[in-house]
Amino acid sequence: MTTIPIGARSTLMVRSLVNMRAQLDDLNRQLGTGQKSTTYAGLGTNRGLSVALNTNLSAISGYNDTITTMTTRLQLASATLDRLSAIGTESKTAAVQSSFDPDSTGATSATRAALSGLSEFLSLLNTHVGDHYFFSGAASDQPSVASADHILDGDGARAGFRQVMEERRQADLGADGLGRLVLGAPSATAVSIGEDVAGSPFGFKLSSIATTIPGATVTQPGGSPATASIDLGTTNAVAGNTVTVTVNLPDGSRENIKLTATTDDPPGIGQFTIGATPADTATNIRTALAGAIGTTASTALTAASAMAAADNFFNTDDAHPPQRVAGPPFDTATALVDGTDANTVSWYTGEAGASPARGTATARVDSSISVSYGMRANEEGIRFMLQNLAVQAASTYSSSDADAPDRATALNSRLNANYAGPPGMQRIQSIATDLAGAQSSLAAASDRHQQTAATLQSLQQQITGVSNEEVGSQILALQTRLTASLQTTSMLYQMSLVNFL
Repeated sequence: MTTIPIGARSTLMVRSLVNMRAQLDDLNRQLGTGQKSTTYAGLGTNRGLSVALNTNLSAISGYNDTITTMTTRLQLASATLDRLSAIGTESKTAAVQSSFDPDSTGATSATRAALSGLSEFLSLLNTHVGDHYFFSGAASDQPSVASADHILDGDGARAGFRQVMEERRQADLGADGLGRLVLGAPSATAVSIGEDVAGSPFGFKLSSIATTIPGATVTQPGGSPATASIDLGTTNAVAGNTVTVTVNLPDGSRENIKLTATTDDPPGIGQFTIGATPADTATNIRTALAGAIGTTASTALTAASAMAAADNFFNTDDAHPPQRVAGPPFDTATALVDGTDANTVSWYTGEAGASPARGTATARVDSSISVSYGMRANEEGIRFMLQNLAVQAASTYSSSDADAPDRATALNSRLNANYAGPPGMQRIQSIATDLAGAQSSLAAASDRHQQTAATLQSLQQQITGVSNEEVGSQILALQTRLTASLQTTSMLYQMSLVNFL
């Protein structure tokens, strides 16, 4: 039996069937995946736009990942700052409300509260997530501060704050405990008071002198070193007359040392006895003035000295090392010298550059927006709080010291004012406000990315996506064509000369 061979037309028909089958498979894939093509080439003229849209969506995804990480960090950092501020408030309350109750170590309840607060404060300053330390500036891979033990008590040959504070106390009080002031008698009826060394940063600094004794000659502080005097001349004092010496203290505070004339012998605290002659009275003024200066040195000056020592030790950076008293001996020292890494503990161990702290850590959250969130433990608001905690924690008292209660009161009054922070000084809340602004920027960027991504995804879907209804109808039509073509082809393949005839 003779059959009709497959010619060129039959070959084209078979090829057409194969193509229709491939089209059907592709339509079934589209129906299953919802995607028009598995390659950009299959998108035709829109392939370039699709690539651009995917690039933008990928960038947004990366920004969102950064925002998620940054939001976690900033929330933890904000909580840490809130607690740092609360510790200051608690320590201030302890300083104001505690009674004078030193234990066997000399620590009062305020001291013990400050020690606990200081340890927690330093621990919080070493807060980190992974290897990122929040308060180390650009050196975020290393701890921010030394331990409380090392800061207070030193580390081997390196002095801690307690030693620096004691050296400063000796230098400010002087060998005779008169705050580096010298009392003299220029004449039989005169009393002079002067600073011991010109240019010395230690002890009392004379501000003014005054008296209500009639006819007395007053010479205000002058010269180098500064000296002031009162000369009674031929007029004696009467009860109620006063002599007042005003002095400046190392922490910037000021004290009035006031004596009142009395006929009592011996005189009471803050009084001098009127003598039989102006010369006797002048002698009594010198004696009373020495006692009053010594008491003020043991109380207010010692408290001010501790505050000054804290500033010497903590107010440091790369350009300003800690300051130490040039000694020993310390009670006759006349200058401060730079501490070194070999002899003084560095309390801050992070990066201490001159650039703004916030700029030490940044994160890009948009193509044109970066959020700054860096912090340093030596920022003014944090450092000032820390050094006041250290003063309170390092101060001890003896119950047998008659001046100790007044010294504690003098120190606590300074701490009470300092915990609030001087006007114009950065506060911890200011840092928290900066971070709150960064958090707002993150939230705004996240909302913007969400809206942008939704728009881009919608456009991408229009380019790469398919309509199930349209694909379904195409499949149905193609199946009908394919069935008909297969039947026709089958019939052609079965044709013979007999069937043809």
